[in-house]
Amino acid sequence: MDVLPDCRTKRVTGAEPGFGLSWIPIFCANCGKEGGSVPEENMTFAFWLCLPCAETYGKIAGMMMMPDEVFWEQMKQEQLDKFGRLLTTSELLAIVEADTSPLATLVKQGRSKGV
Repeated sequence: MDVLPDCRTKRVTGAEPGFGLSWIPIFCANCGKEGGSVPEENMTFAFWLCLPCAETYGKIAGMMMMPDEVFWEQMKQEQLDKFGRLLTTSELLAIVEADTSPLATLVKQGRSKGV
């Protein structure tokens, strides 16, 4: 069975508060480049490849691969289409808690990506 490596540190260091959560850094599974943060709470796994490594090693079979820029544009467009504006952090958190819209799904995908 192929298992992807967890890109969080084994010992929590560098946690930063934000959006009502504590965020921990993640690192490229191949080269170790720092690549953003994921929420410390309720996260059991995070995998990330930096763009140069993703371009070098290609897609991983059975995994969705989306550049961060594409993901953030999808988030922006969904908010503009549905609400006519970008939402505040508290509004996004309320949508995720309600879990009843495509925007909630995008936010959850972002969390699992470490965005």
